[in-house]
Amino acid sequence: MQCGARPYSFVLHGLWPQYEKGFPENCQQPSPRLYRGIVSSMLDLMPAPHLIYNEWDKHGTCSGLSPSAYFDTIRKARAAITIPPAYVSLQQPLTVAPRAVQDAFIKANSGLTPNGIAVDCDRKRLTEIRICLSKDLKFHDCPEVTKCACRRDQVIMPPVRGG
Repeated sequence: MQCGARPYSFVLHGLWPQYEKGFPENCQQPSPRLYRGIVSSMLDLMPAPHLIYNEWDKHGTCSGLSPSAYFDTIRKARAAITIPPAYVSLQQPLTVAPRAVQDAFIKANSGLTPNGIAVDCDRKRLTEIRICLSKDLKFHDCPEVTKCACRRDQVIMPPVRGG
């Protein structure tokens, strides 16, 4: 294992099947266990083993894929998305309009539309960016996801943090 800080500008939270309304979860209980090698291989995108296990248990088991195929698909999905350069290596918190973040992602990702991305927030901070992809990992509109996007005028985007 390599020592040192692992910088995260954006953490991949998960990949799950999405119905037009809602999504399945926890489809196999107990869920098939993950090999440690799979968990180790995902730490560059998903920085906590607990997150990796949780996403497999909750969503991966509903995908119809084996653990290795599911996590390979996660890696391919992440590779299909370009994080706007201005947001990759933030050293200090940045106050931004959620709409500006959405627009930057749309500009950086050909084929992504306003109906295929949701910028989420809490009271102060950007918490999540949800991007919808089809089964073949092409950008896909998903009104069920985007209707719940952040409605704040400004949010704080936290800086890169090390692990």
